[in-house]
Amino acid sequence: MPLYKSYKIAHDTKLLVWKITESLEELSEGTVLKNVCEQRLMGMKSEQHRKGFMSVRKLLAEAGYSDLDLFYTEDGKPHLTNGKNISITHSYSFSAIIISNRSIGIDMEIRREKVIRIADKFVEKEFGYLDQDNTEDYVRRLIVIWGVKEALYKMFSRQGLSFKQNIDVDFFKMEDLKGTATVHFEEINSNLPFYFEEIEDFTLVYSIDNN
Repeated sequence: MPLYKSYKIAHDTKLLVWKITESLEELSEGTVLKNVCEQRLMGMKSEQHRKGFMSVRKLLAEAGYSDLDLFYTEDGKPHLTNGKNISITHSYSFSAIIISNRSIGIDMEIRREKVIRIADKFVEKEFGYLDQDNTEDYVRRLIVIWGVKEALYKMFSRQGLSFKQNIDVDFFKMEDLKGTATVHFEEINSNLPFYFEEIEDFTLVYSIDNN
């Protein structure tokens, strides 16, 4: 399938989503990889991971870039050679990227009740407003919270940053499709907006530092 969704969030920020329906061969067609990325791809045991990796390169092409424009710093954070910031996510049949002049983070998660079993690993203060008796709402909110914390972790890319201890997601309404979260870690003391949407069985979350 070609590009699933592409839109400008702001004048300097663009988000693109790909739905992975192609074979690995189709995704690889016409895509040139750096040697290090070729080796990384070859080292992936899961075809699903390889498809996610290659679909991100398709998104880069849609945004006017190539694998040659993408590099990673020692902390594992991706960057573009023209100085713009990029954040990347892929989950099962979807991948997405966000590109901006500002600090950004993105995450996409599949909505499954399995998240209930691991909630106490990334949720603490948020339990105060979550309704655990309403399973559907509980799962949807947990996935948003998880996505927010993943996105903010990617934004700051700081070793030791804890989802549970250092990132708090404020109360939000599902119908608002947005909210705020705070990050307290070392010298970081930031309050940041986040935005989310549900796409099929997945939840897409992103945050942009407006400071």
